[in-house]
Amino acid sequence: MSKDITQSGAADAPLASELFHANVYKPNQGRIVRQLTALAIFVIVGLGCWRLYGFLPTLMENAILARSIAGVLLAAGLWFGFRVVNWPRFADFLIAVEAEMNKVTWPSKDELKRAAVVVIFTIFFLAITLFAFDVIWQFIFSTLRVTS
Repeated sequence: MSKDITQSGAADAPLASELFHANVYKPNQGRIVRQLTALAIFVIVGLGCWRLYGFLPTLMENAILARSIAGVLLAAGLWFGFRVVNWPRFADFLIAVEAEMNKVTWPSKDELKRAAVVVIFTIFFLAITLFAFDVIWQFIFSTLRVTS
């Protein structure tokens, strides 16, 4: 009973209170999706700080201060990325996503090739059809002198 209350209470905790903990929420569940989500956040934060680091020296004369600002923001962003994937609400969502992805039946290589050929043929056929309609309507409108 107390375990249910603790888990439901943890799931309702706001993100601001979770930022100052170092624990990992349900560490054995949804690992792949959580790691990929954290990696995506880390890449976004890293690219943003790199861009900021390239831009700050034009605004500031002190290069050490510019590096320090970019470094502090990088560290804060990486910590935020780690904590947000361990925030109970978001972690439960990612765990559910991984569970649903495991239920998906993926096509075989042959089915994938056949489907790709069908899609490419359909797109090619529609492109030719739209081009033909465009040429026909352009001829009709120019014959009627609606367009020049």
